[in-house]
Amino acid sequence: DGVAQGRGIKCSLCTKALKKIQALAGDNPDKVAVAAAMQKGCRVLGRAMGRLCQRLVKKYQDQITNRLPNGDMPRDICTAMGICRS
Repeated sequence: DGVAQGRGIKCSLCTKALKKIQALAGDNPDKVAVAAAMQKGCRVLGRAMGRLCQRLVKKYQDQITNRLPNGDMPRDICTAMGICRS
């Protein structure tokens, strides 16, 4: 159905964005590195995806900055935020 499909797109965007942020933040990032990577990460996704990414990052900033440094996987973080289904 449309909702599941919409959620699938959001889920893949969330996962893709967090993977990019994770890569930019480097190994064992701290919250500052993750915050800086969030700014850069959305820009490299292109304009339309970048805008969605920025909205996502702004809305879930705290969860992302708290969970990425803990080594949580992007997919797990997106699931915890309710964007992906487990």
